[in-house]
Amino acid sequence: MLGSGNVQLYEVKAFEEDFHSWFVGQTVQRDGKLLFVTPMDPLYLILPYMIKSGREGKFQPVDQVVKDEDFPASSRLLSCTRSITTLHHIAEEKEVGSLKFHRYSQERTMNWLKKKVERTVAALKKKNICVGEGVKSTTYVRVKSESDNQEEDYLRYAHGLISEYISEELSKALLKHLGLPELKSPTGTEPPSKKRKLSDKPVEAGEDYTKFNTADFARKPPKKMTAAQKSLAKVDKTGMKPMSSFFSPKTKAEKK
Repeated sequence: MLGSGNVQLYEVKAFEEDFHSWFVGQTVQRDGKLLFVTPMDPLYLILPYMIKSGREGKFQPVDQVVKDEDFPASSRLLSCTRSITTLHHIAEEKEVGSLKFHRYSQERTMNWLKKKVERTVAALKKKNICVGEGVKSTTYVRVKSESDNQEEDYLRYAHGLISEYISEELSKALLKHLGLPELKSPTGTEPPSKKRKLSDKPVEAGEDYTKFNTADFARKPPKKMTAAQKSLAKVDKTGMKPMSSFFSPKTKAEKK
């Protein structure tokens, strides 16, 4: 979305939930959609065109660089107030007479993106927004009051926000420029049983469970006898009736 007057680029994000309405003044807005409009740096959209033309390794007029048959309106980016005046952040400039020529610069782009990350970190700290692994995602409240990796957490979080506007290749280059190692997902720590479930192959038992059905395995080991049980075992039980005989049903006397 391009603004009028002082031409400026805006990013519009829609927040929408089903069956919601809003009170606006004295009226009810039946459409529950909310639009968030934020000023956006046009260099983010000009950058892919500059990178593409930079592969030729020569200076070119910017109006010949920002051209797209699929998106003819892309040329309007050069009408933004900040576009021409800030191109030096991502490109080298050469002036011949009254004409200016530009060539993409990886070094300048990295420095420009690094400043974007640092400003984002400063804004997060100013708003007292805590980020990182020690944060409850629902409330953005840090679990631990202090963390040795707090600064790195902020850098990674800000890098993630900036990466939404640049290519994956450029995002990796920026991560390296910030001096942050790339994080790898712990796929190797996944339980073997879970890996088998995700596979298309039939699941087979990892062990022979039939051995548990043998008589030797079913027999329980003898329990240790207590001192009272040992002394009772030594008593002479000759002529003594078993305890079960006192609870057996009585038999009827036979008729004479």
